[in-house]
Amino acid sequence: MAVVVTLKKACAVNPLKMSQPIGAALAFLGLNRCLPVLHGSQGCTAFGLVLFVRHFREAIPLQTTAMNEVTTVLGGMENIEQAILNIYTRARPAIIGIASTGLTETKGDDVDGCLKLIRKGHPELDKVAIVYVSTPDYVGAFQDGWAKAVTRLVEDLAESGPAVAGRIGVLAGSHLTPGDIEELRETVEAFGLEPVILPDLSGSLDGHVPEDFSPTTLGGTSVADVRDLGAADFAIAVGEQMRPAAEALTRKCGVRHTVFNRLTGLQENDRLLMLLADLSGRPVPDKFRRRRSQLVDAMLDGHFFFGGKRVAIGAEPDLLWSVGSLLSEMGCEIAAAVTTTTSPLLQSMPCTEVVIGDLDDLEVRAGGCDLIITHSHGRQAAARLGISLLRMGIPMFDRLGAAHRVGIGYRGTRELIFEIGNLFMADERPAHPVRAAAAH
Repeated sequence: MAVVVTLKKACAVNPLKMSQPIGAALAFLGLNRCLPVLHGSQGCTAFGLVLFVRHFREAIPLQTTAMNEVTTVLGGMENIEQAILNIYTRARPAIIGIASTGLTETKGDDVDGCLKLIRKGHPELDKVAIVYVSTPDYVGAFQDGWAKAVTRLVEDLAESGPAVAGRIGVLAGSHLTPGDIEELRETVEAFGLEPVILPDLSGSLDGHVPEDFSPTTLGGTSVADVRDLGAADFAIAVGEQMRPAAEALTRKCGVRHTVFNRLTGLQENDRLLMLLADLSGRPVPDKFRRRRSQLVDAMLDGHFFFGGKRVAIGAEPDLLWSVGSLLSEMGCEIAAAVTTTTSPLLQSMPCTEVVIGDLDDLEVRAGGCDLIITHSHGRQAAARLGISLLRMGIPMFDRLGAAHRVGIGYRGTRELIFEIGNLFMADERPAHPVRAAAAH
């Protein structure tokens, strides 16, 4: 049982977290023919745009309502209306996702009311789905914004209907990479089931070269697919952050659901495959039995190098839980755990303390550790401490292939064990002076 500590600092030093609007924008980027919009200043959108371009190394469609001092005080309806009409005229999206920012939330814009008036005055917008989510960036963090966006998509678009046999809704958390989502899709399809994934970054941000330019997202979950979620036979939510969206789907459309807090490790993947076998009426395919055997062998091979190692992790709650739980099962000590926002999982972390803080807090607690796991902004702290760094999460801008990494399922867990184990093996050298001093 971990003690959750929220530090009261005057400022964040080397921030770990990203804001709610950025999380919501990425969720909208997992929809097909979508144009996400941040309702705020141009700077808010520019920050998110640069962050996503550096991480995914792709063109990112992201628009802004371009609020300034005057429009912020007087109200942003005119800016919202102009942004929507410009987007509709130039891009013809199937859906526009709007996320608020701290600027407009502080003013208190009634965006839902504005959208009703805009639709009333512009019937041509009836062809476009418009979804608004409230994501003030002065509270919460990245995965909170993602979770709110997915929940609002379910509440606004999912339609009740007779359950379609074999259709499985998959509500994917923000800690899953496009590669993870593709792995999950292949797993569900291997049982003859039809997955409807929301959001589906594996279709829109998987690093493919499109044949033609499009001002909107290319691939992902279509609006029709989101509506069809209401007729799913069952829903699987991956990540505690997806629990509200799954409950909204059950409440609105009567779709049964279950939540997997993680799919990294052995036991949870066993549970997933047994569930899919039960839903499909088919036995688990032989290839998964083989992959499970390979994972068990990898765990046996790796535990010699994991045992007793001290690890510091800085990540969003669901990613922290997934990686921290695996490392604990492999014999590591979670010496430092820092996260960005609250979650029911934090108290169950296999460590003594979880800090809601920044990368400076992680650096202070990571002395004497054998490995730091966090995103690319932790590289300076790892260098100062002389500790190996495993980059995980967003942003990862100083390595290639971030979107294609797989860390779930039997295969993904096996590869993650090999990657971390190899870092431990490579680190068997004379201790760095800073690490040696901290250890003593």
